Parts: sequence; C-alpha cells; structure tokens
Amino acid sequence: METASQVTKYAWDDMPKEQLSDQLSRRLITGDKMMLAHVYLKKGCVVPLHHHINEQITYILEGALRFNIGAEDGEEIIVRAGEVLHIPSNVPHTAEALEDTLDVDIFSPPRQDWLDKSDDYLRLK
Repeated sequence: METASQVTKYAWDDMPKEQLSDQLSRRLITGDKMMLAHVYLKKGCVVPLHHHINEQITYILEGALRFNIGAEDGEEIIVRAGEVLHIPSNVPHTAEALEDTLDVDIFSPPRQDWLDKSDDYLRLK
C-alpha cells in the first residue's frame, strides 16, 4: 500500500532553471517512468530537427510554437496557449517559438539525454 512518505511535492519556482542558450531554458521534474518539464523559449528560438524514443506531450501555457513534423519542411502545426500536441515515439520534429512561450513537456520514459546533458542539439545557439 502507498503511503504519504512515497510521494513528493514540488514548486516550479524551487526547481533549478537550466539555461541551455540565450533563448532556451528549462526546469525538470523526473519520476521513474515519466518526466515533466517547464520549457521557456524566447520568440524566434528554434529547436532543430530531432527525434527520440520518448513519447511526448506538449501543452502550451503561454505563447505559441510552430512545429514541423516529419522533416524541417514537413507538416506544419501551430500550437497556441491552451492547446496540446502529442508526438509519438521516434517522430522527427522541429519547433519554433512564434512569441515568448512557456510550455509543459511530458516525456515517457524520461529523456536520458536531458538528464545527462548530452542534448547538444539544444545547446548549439
């Protein structure tokens, strides 16, 4: 049986903010089988084409992101505040912040490249 000692409460403001570039930063909360991230993108920030084994759900709290799915010139999907995008495992995608944006990303399983900081494609600019 689960007990209260097995649960953890977090406050976003208490979580360390990792600055990846001038335009991109994030805060992470990680469980055994999922990861929750606040991702902060300044207008014009581009997340280059990439894919990962992790299933991803992106929920936009503020701002808007333009995704290209499948390739840099793939299917364009704009996701605005209050909207959610589900990206299945191994689907290539890019993202561009159309305005200053705060999104919540959920990954399952957790992004190991984010945890061990081997996500160089995010740290180039």
